[in-house]
Amino acid sequence: MAEIMRTGRRERGYTYLLVLFAAAALGLFAAEVGVVWQKVVAREREAELLFIGSEIARAIGRYHADSPGAPAWPTSLEELVEDRRFPTVRRHLRRIYRDPLTARPDWGLVREGQAIVGIHSRATGEPIRKADLPPELGPAAASAARYDEWIFRPAEPISASDALPAAESL
Repeated sequence: MAEIMRTGRRERGYTYLLVLFAAAALGLFAAEVGVVWQKVVAREREAELLFIGSEIARAIGRYHADSPGAPAWPTSLEELVEDRRFPTVRRHLRRIYRDPLTARPDWGLVREGQAIVGIHSRATGEPIRKADLPPELGPAAASAARYDEWIFRPAEPISASDALPAAESL
């Protein structure tokens, strides 16, 4: 009888250790999944920054190209949402988008005098993507060490008619 009890205790001890090791392995696996998930979220935010920054840069270019009279640059981002220089209001942007990295619509503005000629994020993290960047960033963006060094400028002046696809006839 005593031998049966000793065997039972020994088996329970091994089971307890097995459960401890399984819990530790599960914890390590969960930590690794968390790191991978964090990287995926960072890549998605960066892709959103590239898209929104390029859209704002193109809107600045359209504002400049479509100026009545002499070409002018906007003095505020609100002018891209409601361009009142024409008899009817023109909208180069639907709204002022938030910066996906800071979660605020607080963009860094690149100015020449009072005119806005480009924008940048105020985030200071290190960019993940180094190649295949949009033309609105220019060639120097590949060597940028921080997001706030990514300056979005109009790649080339475009008009509002160039931005809309032409209707195809059937």
